[in-house]
Amino acid sequence: MPSLEGLPGDEGDWIRRFPHLEQALAHPLDRRRTLKLLAMALAGGGLAGCDPGTPERGFVSAVRAPPGVIPGVPNIYASAHVRDGYANGILVTHQMGRPTKVEGNPGHPSSLGATDLFAQAAIQDFYDPDRASGPLHDGMPAAWQEVTTALQALRVVPGGADAPGGAGLRILTGTVTSPTLGAAIDALLAAHPGAVWHRWDAIGRDTVREGAAMAYGRPAMVSPDLRQVEVALAVDSDLLDSAPGHLRHARAFAGRRNPVRGAMNRLYAVEPTPSLTGVAADHRFIAAPAACDEIVGHLAAALLRNEEPSGGPDWLGAVVADLRAHRGRALVHLGPDHGAEAHAAIHAVNEALGGRGRVFDVFEPADYRPVQPVSGLADLMDDMEKGRVRALLILDVNPVYQVPRFAAALPRVGLSVALADRPHETARAARWHVPLAHGFEDWGDARADDGTATILQPQAMPLYGGSNAASILRFCAGEVGRPARELVRQAWRERLASERDWRAALAAGVVSGTASARLDVAVSGVMPAVLAGGGSAALTLLLRPDPHLWDGREANNAWLQELPRPLSKTVWGNPLLVAPDLARSMGLRNGDEVALSVGARRAVLPVWVQPGQAAGCVVGLLGSGRRCAGETGDGVGTDLYPLRDGAGPVRIVATGRRVAVACTEHHETLFGDVSSDIVRHGTLARFRQEPEFLGAGREGPVAALYRRDPGAPVAWGMSIDLNACIGCNACMTACQAENNVPVVGRDEVLRQREMHWLRIDRVHEGTQDAPDTFFQPMLCMHCEQAPCETVCPVGATTHDSEGLNVMVYNRCVGTKFCSNNCPYKVRRFNYFAFAEQERRPAISRNPDVSVRARGVMEKCTFCVQRIAQARIAADRDGVAERVVTACQAACPTQAITFGDINDPESAVSHRKASPLTYAVFPEQGTHPRVTYEARIRNPNPAIVS
Repeated sequence: MPSLEGLPGDEGDWIRRFPHLEQALAHPLDRRRTLKLLAMALAGGGLAGCDPGTPERGFVSAVRAPPGVIPGVPNIYASAHVRDGYANGILVTHQMGRPTKVEGNPGHPSSLGATDLFAQAAIQDFYDPDRASGPLHDGMPAAWQEVTTALQALRVVPGGADAPGGAGLRILTGTVTSPTLGAAIDALLAAHPGAVWHRWDAIGRDTVREGAAMAYGRPAMVSPDLRQVEVALAVDSDLLDSAPGHLRHARAFAGRRNPVRGAMNRLYAVEPTPSLTGVAADHRFIAAPAACDEIVGHLAAALLRNEEPSGGPDWLGAVVADLRAHRGRALVHLGPDHGAEAHAAIHAVNEALGGRGRVFDVFEPADYRPVQPVSGLADLMDDMEKGRVRALLILDVNPVYQVPRFAAALPRVGLSVALADRPHETARAARWHVPLAHGFEDWGDARADDGTATILQPQAMPLYGGSNAASILRFCAGEVGRPARELVRQAWRERLASERDWRAALAAGVVSGTASARLDVAVSGVMPAVLAGGGSAALTLLLRPDPHLWDGREANNAWLQELPRPLSKTVWGNPLLVAPDLARSMGLRNGDEVALSVGARRAVLPVWVQPGQAAGCVVGLLGSGRRCAGETGDGVGTDLYPLRDGAGPVRIVATGRRVAVACTEHHETLFGDVSSDIVRHGTLARFRQEPEFLGAGREGPVAALYRRDPGAPVAWGMSIDLNACIGCNACMTACQAENNVPVVGRDEVLRQREMHWLRIDRVHEGTQDAPDTFFQPMLCMHCEQAPCETVCPVGATTHDSEGLNVMVYNRCVGTKFCSNNCPYKVRRFNYFAFAEQERRPAISRNPDVSVRARGVMEKCTFCVQRIAQARIAADRDGVAERVVTACQAACPTQAITFGDINDPESAVSHRKASPLTYAVFPEQGTHPRVTYEARIRNPNPAIVS
């Protein structure tokens, strides 16, 4: 007979919990009953082993939804996306506890509700299967206990008989704005007085920081305010695309670019290679890098010493006169690829123009500054080569990939520990790799460029494990391991003393009152001389961060690899951008392979002709050619970082071979005259004389046999302001994240099979050497008279009652007739099961959007799922919600407006009433629901184009 003897509890308790035991105890034990009981015991043990410990860890079973989580209803939590140390406020949308989408935080001063493409692609980074899943020791998996032992060794780094403790200990970080992380570094330095903190910016913004300190005699942050700028001069500038606070700057700039809604500003741009800032300018002047430095010298002489410009370009006098005429409302901005002296001179120029307090101001820097001075990477490498560094802690930077000299010196360090979220080049070269948690997985904090702080709260439980940088540094300082939340709470205990204040800061995504204080400092009396660049016939190589991969950290992000670069439209690689005159003189065409050398350093890669680039100038994009990025990014493109340390002349030699460069430029070409049919543009002077010279009235009434009126109370429509669009591609990435748009890979892009529902057309007008460039978002027009409908043999594409051109995927048989009949070329055919081939877990996708199968057509749906959500909310709450599409929400310049065109008071109706409104290809009689506002430029009449 079976017995419960020896088990805890009485027999009656066990029978109540397991009724079948009563029958088992009452009958003799047989083989069948023994196997049943054994199976039950094993199953019970397995379930107990899977139990995460609900009371202790606070987990809630997925079978019973946690409080506030309703199936099908998204939850939104505030946080921040941190790049180069600076935070942009975001809101993360969760579906049943899974982060699936990022939006901008309207209450954050640096995002204002918008995002850039990096924040949108953070979802892909979070679910990246190539993230670190455990510690490494000399490239081999190790246990966390071994890591603990190794980190304890940092506490006893010998410094010599008379040296202070920790004299051989060094810390290397990027820009740090986090108060919690800064305090942890301070604690480590206090525990080891001989240790040194080295700070290094991989993309070279150190000159911006040094220039401000040189100008004002102390560390300072100079922040532009474009809302009141009447005239701006951008010299090789990144003001609208990547500078700290660029989302805010783009919003302010675009707010003054449409003459229908107010007075227009004027922007001059001087640059060696096209940029988003240059394309947005009213006048774009092409100048070699050395000539840009020379122009800075002329500006300083003219505006600081009241000298008339002489010896400079012809247009410089008119620009200086325009800046002087708008004293107090004029601004000059210089990009980061110029020396500290040039930046100091520009700060002095802006002070002389009288714009302080209106168009710019000087603040305390947002980056964390310890009591002792911070050293640079060059000093660290000197000490490494001389054997002075006995232990090195590398925090979330990748110098082995980006600095060949560092890679060569690292083996001379006895104990090297790399803290990184993935096993990249530095993590594999270091003795120890300690995995860091993703920003969505742990607590933290960071400041925006204006100093405003955000508490980063975890958005999900760790997918792969990982630790927190501040916790590790505190442990190395001798403290008992403390969780990240406790450290963050401690850092903000004084300002957020009460639990109510703490929760309010978490909910808002902003710690109120933390913006940097203004500085009452003046420009130093003696300004350093700015060296004139001078002319040179030598070839010039510019190495710039890739606009999508940045310094290489995003190389394993398939969304960003396949996102067309704004100006070259290339994907999955980094061809060398060459000026048209150089291509002609050397007989080079797109895809020709060349050997690029700087002194003894050499790289082989294809070329791509870049219209509008300075003569004798070539541009290499950094961030490609990774060796330890992950399965997606390894081996894509060419590593050009070794050329940064090259000494000697730049040479290009054709190899005679050709390389297929993936580019989307000619995949969906719209045929027509750019200025008259597709991207309409004109000048402010002409607009003042004839406001409707670019609008719908220009072509007169379009003859039509009939016009279909859907007749529903709601009619969805969209207006896109070409004056505001800067071609940043945030809308494309947002569309991809929202609508589960798959990537297809380089080979399929070469076959013209990319799947993006939204594209940004980049068109040139004029000569190849100095073209006018325009951006135009192109998506499904949702035509009222849709040509795609009439040719579909199965009725897969049809109109609904609200005017949406909808796709019924289950009907589509893939004839592609609709694509052939679409004049706008905005439909995509799913040749293969691309979604199934993606290295992306299913839980990362938006559950409100179907994942399309092979053999169907896809296109923009105006985010119909968001329309449905708003309709459900209106039915439930009795209040109509505003519908915002994914592209509209992401746009930093608010170029896209969406809504009900039947409502005369809606924002989209007001936009469509603009005299600049027009439809692309009106002669087709399609009556598209998407219209554009023509681009107006404000050129200086004193400058002859």
